[in-house]
Amino acid sequence: MGDAYCSDCKKSTEVVFDHSAGDTVCSECGLVLESHSIDETSEWRTFANESGDNDPVRVGGPTNPLLSDGGLSTVISKPNGTTSDFLSSSLGRWQNRGSNPDRSLILAFKTIATMSDRLGLVATIKDRANEIYKKVEDQKSSRGRNQDAILAACLYIACRQEDKPRTVKEICSVANGATKKEIGRAKEYIVKQLELEMGQSVEIGTIHAGDFMRRFCSNLGMTNQTVKAAQEAVQKSEEFDIRRSPISIAAAVIYIVTQLSDEKKPLKDVSLATGVAEGTIRNSYKDLYPHLSKIIPNWYAQEEDLKNLCSP
Repeated sequence: MGDAYCSDCKKSTEVVFDHSAGDTVCSECGLVLESHSIDETSEWRTFANESGDNDPVRVGGPTNPLLSDGGLSTVISKPNGTTSDFLSSSLGRWQNRGSNPDRSLILAFKTIATMSDRLGLVATIKDRANEIYKKVEDQKSSRGRNQDAILAACLYIACRQEDKPRTVKEICSVANGATKKEIGRAKEYIVKQLELEMGQSVEIGTIHAGDFMRRFCSNLGMTNQTVKAAQEAVQKSEEFDIRRSPISIAAAVIYIVTQLSDEKKPLKDVSLATGVAEGTIRNSYKDLYPHLSKIIPNWYAQEEDLKNLCSP
């Protein structure tokens, strides 16, 4: 049951969906409002006692415009060990011997998808990373370079372009052994290649300290009120000339805000949640300390509370 506008009744009425015929019928006058509609739901039901080997899906995955065949090529599955599968096993061997121009791309896209899943990234970021890698691969200039670093750098650039930045340390944690230095070099190389292809400078987005606040605060299990105060403090900090990285400023603000609340967090916990070294947080705290009265919201802490903070 649902609501839709009926042209005969001249008003919005309840409608009935006839799934067998694909019709949408008005419940008051019986007018067929829509016919032969496509049912996009599953055509089967899965029960707990069914074997996982029997896949009822009769269609493949979605088309992929980045592949030469659109991702719609036929793949011969491996036999299950019976003697009657001799033909399929032979065909499978011949198919594997054939050259597939998209084999390296498919493997790269799978690696990017795995890294995206481990970081909890949305599909738009994964698709953007695939597009960036495809542009770099088409230039045939990445051979001999660390492919793990190239793929990680594509994902890093995609996160920044989609305004969902991740730190290099976070990308490095899922990069199959690539170091931060290798990812940094790969990022510079990719940006240079994209600029050569497009003939203009490539904008990869600006990082702000506020981009990391909600995620870092969630890692520490902070309350909503404390998170709100931290976000307002970070926005205020951008008005001052504090020459620290946005990640370091975010970590220092979180540490300051937690010290002003009842849920004080030790410096070690803040360092683990943000990926910023304890010494870097101390130095950022030292730079922020003279401006605390203008950075910390008045509704969260008063002047007396700020004076009780330990001096850097």
